Amino acid sequence: MKSREMALCGVLCALAAALLTLGGVVPIATFCAPMLAMAVLLPVLEEYGPRAAGTAWVAVSLLALMLDPDREAALVYLCFGWYPLLRPNIAKLSSPTARTAVKIAVCTGTCLLLYGVVWRALGLPEDPALSGAFGLLLLALANAAFLLLDRALERLALLWRRRLRRRFFRQP
Repeated sequence: MKSREMALCGVLCALAAALLTLGGVVPIATFCAPMLAMAVLLPVLEEYGPRAAGTAWVAVSLLALMLDPDREAALVYLCFGWYPLLRPNIAKLSSPTARTAVKIAVCTGTCLLLYGVVWRALGLPEDPALSGAFGLLLLALANAAFLLLDRALERLALLWRRRLRRRFFRQP
């Protein structure tokens, strides 16, 4: 059984890293490639749990940081790729409003951390346009995209459980 787990995790990690690397070809893929890489690793989470999925996320993050020509996509995956591990814990919250608030807080905090660190690391001057209404609009759009990503991950996990799993694993 361990060999099956290692093989599946290895193949899916390679696919996720390839998607991140190929995402550097198209400029819009800076945000699409990390989302696809998260979706590719859903079977690892579903089949082998959060420990294996966390290890896969770390491996793909390191590979992306070393190989990906689009550093921003690699950093977006590094900062957001762990979210599928957190999703089951958020789903346990009883109130839909609380779940949505936690998701927005996670996205907002991660965005501010990611781009704050990048901004400081590059030594860029403070941009007044990004700290005003335009910055809030960008953050609102990021949260809307994040909520759509969450919904897509929910649907893909359900698709894996109901239809795709039996195609890849024979039931004893």
